[in-house]
Amino acid sequence: MNEEQIEYFRQLLQSRLDELLKDAERTVSGMTDTKENFPDPTDRAALESDRNFLLRIRDRERKLIAKIRSALERFEDGTYGICDSCGEDISEQRLKARPMTTLCIDCKKQQEAMEKARGK
Repeated sequence: MNEEQIEYFRQLLQSRLDELLKDAERTVSGMTDTKENFPDPTDRAALESDRNFLLRIRDRERKLIAKIRSALERFEDGTYGICDSCGEDISEQRLKARPMTTLCIDCKKQQEAMEKARGK
């Protein structure tokens, strides 16, 4: 990859990371600031269900944040865009679709096929 492409992906990942961290901060402050008191059990149940759903989403985003941080570290050591499995370059199209990926499309397909075979 040339320097322009590297900078494009670095900015893409950094902006996504900033967005996720901002959302997480809003969630934490939103859950601690509200003083909702619903005497109706149905309203309380709906509120708890909504909170649980939001927390599940944030947990998935927490895992994504770790992957993005790892990708940003790969820029520093010069391994960004290189497949962890075969050592070949990851295609630009794959990086655009999933910029934090560590596997080229062929290795990812192979990994998924092995996981599927083990699952049966």
